[in-house]
Amino acid sequence: MPYVEILAPRASESNKRTVVDAVTGGIVQAFGVAPSTVTIYFVAVADGDYAHEGRLGAPAAGGRVFAKVHAYRRSADERRAAAQAMTPAIAACFDTAPDNVAVYFMDRELDEVAHAGQLSSDEEPRTTTTA
Repeated sequence: MPYVEILAPRASESNKRTVVDAVTGGIVQAFGVAPSTVTIYFVAVADGDYAHEGRLGAPAAGGRVFAKVHAYRRSADERRAAAQAMTPAIAACFDTAPDNVAVYFMDRELDEVAHAGQLSSDEEPRTTTTA
């Protein structure tokens, strides 16, 4: 965690690699987490699975892109920094304007997330030690 879902048209692998670098780096910087905690899912949306303004079908260019960031609750400043880091790369990847990129933060409390069957709120606090 954090997990990022990007719902958008298909994109080239090279464009997606650019997004992976920007989104991972932006979240690492904004949230103060390790890259090993960031997972990104590209959910391809076919033309017939997209509608806007009551019209079915993706526009020729400039469609909307939806990114959901599932993470533990962060401050508004941290969320703002993550959105600012993510948006330009996502817009470029999917050939749309930054105004068409919506980033929704799906904040979770520790007792709303489980890994390996254990609530995060039940985990022992992690401490670092020096050898």
